[in-house]
Amino acid sequence: LLLTNDGDLAKKLSHPSHGVKKFYQVTLDKNLEQEHFDQIVEGFELEDGPVKVDGIGYVRNAKKNEVGLEIHIGRNRIVRRIFEHLGYEVKRLDRTYYAGLTKKDLPRGHYRPLTQREIVMLKHFT
Repeated sequence: LLLTNDGDLAKKLSHPSHGVKKFYQVTLDKNLEQEHFDQIVEGFELEDGPVKVDGIGYVRNAKKNEVGLEIHIGRNRIVRRIFEHLGYEVKRLDRTYYAGLTKKDLPRGHYRPLTQREIVMLKHFT
């Protein structure tokens, strides 16, 4: 979650045309089958248009029901809809990277102000 009072920045980061990169860690109700993994890599059609991810991989040292997903698509609930389309239920969804920012070393439920360097990076994004 990123809070800002800068309307131009918020628009730039939230509009799909700017291609903001996001990484998600996804936990599914069952192991992701290789066939479905390959479908996600190749891309497919949802009711609101084509879906193509930038990258997908199994989470290291985890079960095959945990995957990492890299996207820049900005459509509503896109990660959940990708897996639901293939017959999976998303049990946990965690965005771990957003527009150059990570949650590294930030405990769940906590927050921190951005550094000056991060603010400059976001303002010069895209």
